[in-house]
Amino acid sequence: MQERLEQILEPVVESIGYELLLLEYSPSPRNAMLRLYIDAPAGITIDDCERVSKEVAGVLDVEDPIRSAYRLEVSSPGLDRPLVKPAHFLRFVGEQARVQLIAPLNGRRRYVGFIRGLEGDTLRLETKEGLAEIPLPEIERARLVPDYDQE
Repeated sequence: MQERLEQILEPVVESIGYELLLLEYSPSPRNAMLRLYIDAPAGITIDDCERVSKEVAGVLDVEDPIRSAYRLEVSSPGLDRPLVKPAHFLRFVGEQARVQLIAPLNGRRRYVGFIRGLEGDTLRLETKEGLAEIPLPEIERARLVPDYDQE
């Protein structure tokens, strides 16, 4: 279902000038949730979220990929923005990220460190323990660590 929703909604979001950073779908018989994180070079405002929400809701009404009731949320990525695509990691080289893996790698599922780049489909993350090389397909979720001291 997740992949189908991305196929339907990513072109819609992009056609009105935004990037679909992440789509999260949590099915539930009574409280299903569809959450979209969007971005744009100038940042995201509440008006941007409303605009995307209206466009996406219209397409979802026509396509009807979710048969049960659900709640749609459109959000900015926030300071702890999700990192999903290789381009996201490359965009934030030098920034600190928190990475959680699907399964342990070298005995660990969680890493925190500075993004040093990508080598093929492998994330290079400088941690306190040294350089970790993490295959992108093994990443369950990754987010930037906010720097609240930065102005």
